[in-house]
Amino acid sequence: MARAIEPLKNLFRPADYPNLLVGLARADDAAVYELNPEQAIITTTDFFPPVVDDPYDFGAIAAANAMSDVYAMGGQVLFAINLVGYPESLGPELLAEILRGGAEKVAEAGGVIAGGHSVSDKEPKYGLAVIGLIHPSLVKTKGGAAAGDILFLTKGLGVGVVTTALKREQADTEHVAAAVQSMKTLNRAAAQAALAASARAMTDITGFGFIGHASEMILESQVDFVIASNKVPWLPGAVAYGSAGMFPGGTKRNSNYFEPRVRFESHVDPVIKSLLMTPETSGGLLIAVPADRADQFQRECPSGVAIGQVVSGAGMIRVV
Repeated sequence: MARAIEPLKNLFRPADYPNLLVGLARADDAAVYELNPEQAIITTTDFFPPVVDDPYDFGAIAAANAMSDVYAMGGQVLFAINLVGYPESLGPELLAEILRGGAEKVAEAGGVIAGGHSVSDKEPKYGLAVIGLIHPSLVKTKGGAAAGDILFLTKGLGVGVVTTALKREQADTEHVAAAVQSMKTLNRAAAQAALAASARAMTDITGFGFIGHASEMILESQVDFVIASNKVPWLPGAVAYGSAGMFPGGTKRNSNYFEPRVRFESHVDPVIKSLLMTPETSGGLLIAVPADRADQFQRECPSGVAIGQVVSGAGMIRVV
């Protein structure tokens, strides 16, 4: 994909579009365009096939995942447009439940569904195009982390192996329920806490897995991350499913691509190494918070877990 969009970077040069605060010039979670000195709009989109069996939950998860990129930039959701691919053979009832799940999640975010587009497809797919709002001076990007910052993760990892176990009909119902609840939880409160604590940088953990998205942060910030493997939070059952080999195909692809950016200490379990590479869906935020504001962030975001720190460097992750 990076190679495919390279010609677009040459066509839309940053110098020609000064109001485009975040665009194709660097890797980030959403585009940001300044409207005036007080307002900038955030725009993003995401959609995918079902990751769970229940159509309502699928809709809610897909919506939470799409809106997460707005929160990763520090913004608030204004409105969204439904994106639907759907087989006509399945009938309208299931689709209505998918859309209801997405709509209620957007309403929970304080936004509104304002329209949409659908196409006939062999497999159901659902997501959103989302518009958010933020003050230009408050935009958070993947760059900006500084040595001494504390790294917080706001949701447990492991959705990828839980949903793979579900597809293989080997998942415990309680583990699935915990993963679904995590995926449906908005990153809104965590983003607000990050802004209040003057976070320097953040991103959300999705398809590239923890290591992949952390790699983007270290490259954009030109720092190193030190991650304490024993501090990383895991969803119920995640480590057990990893030990049983319930990894999706994306784990290997992520490992092949991001391994040059990470060094694991010899004591780190190989299962943990793979779990840190495994794709997530609607994961939490990874946030770099100044050390003197870490306690404030922890108070305002109880789900946040301090998992490491930022140190001087040029773009490496050490897992200890």
